[in-house]
Amino acid sequence: MRWLLLHARARQAPASAAALALTALLVLYLAPGDGDAAVDPRVPLLAIGLGVAAAAVGLGGADVALERTAAIRWAVRRAAHVLLIAALVSAVLMLSGVAGPGLAPVESVVRGSAGLTGLAALGATLCGSVHAWAPPMGWLGFTLFLPAPSGTVGEIAGWMLLPPGTEVATWTASLLLAGGTALYAVVGERR
Repeated sequence: MRWLLLHARARQAPASAAALALTALLVLYLAPGDGDAAVDPRVPLLAIGLGVAAAAVGLGGADVALERTAAIRWAVRRAAHVLLIAALVSAVLMLSGVAGPGLAPVESVVRGSAGLTGLAALGATLCGSVHAWAPPMGWLGFTLFLPAPSGTVGEIAGWMLLPPGTEVATWTASLLLAGGTALYAVVGERR
């Protein structure tokens, strides 16, 4: 258990958890007081993005070269780390009340957490853990502020805003999570 605690501290897990909790509280503060009022779907998406961005910093250690020489199976640990981020972001937002009838459907929260976490893993592999937040926040910014193209390309680009049960959105998020996790597990953080 000591290794796990040291690993969590080295990956800035306590700071990421605090940032995620504050993000959930901010979204609850921004939500309307009565359960009847409709909430802008972009507000919960912003919470998901901020939670993933806060946790993405922990996708790399203090010394990449040292981790590469360690005689342990990093691929399994890296994959578990990515999946744990997606699960924790979803769980914290669901437990805080962000997901539910008043704010965001549970499927949208899980789908958004999965897809954005996969993008963060891709970011850690391509840009390093310091900049792992850039791909998920970039795609989120594109989705929230720019009009999506029409057709299937538009559905893929704007997958986060599509209603629950949309196959294109589910497949896009699933492929982002699977691809990001696999690449990060095999290659690791960029030097």
